Amino acid sequence: QVQLVESGGGSVQAGGSLGLSCAASGRIFSINDMGWYRQAPGKQRELVARITSGGRTNYADSVKGRFTISRDNAKNTVYLQMNSLKPEDTAVYYCNAAVTTTVFARSAYWGQGTQVTVSS
Repeated sequence: QVQLVESGGGSVQAGGSLGLSCAASGRIFSINDMGWYRQAPGKQRELVARITSGGRTNYADSVKGRFTISRDNAKNTVYLQMNSLKPEDTAVYYCNAAVTTTVFARSAYWGQGTQVTVSS
């Protein structure tokens, strides 16, 4: 009923930049929080950044000052601009959205994941 489609990602050298975007579509009535998580091989999925519908943000300490999350509510889209990338940022990045559907069911939805690889 709700799909999250991610784009962006890829490979970059340390110190470089990448941008991710995630568009939600389907039977959406409203979206509350949207966010980005990541999972490196052998590690648990962790929060990278989240943003409320009002634009309030929070970041993992490891990305503060380097990553910026933003959203376009009219397009149901969330973005992640990643600067000064480090090899330890290498992971699969997942989009997440807290959605209320048109039948007023609330649930969290996930994107399919996109690979980000940072080489030293």
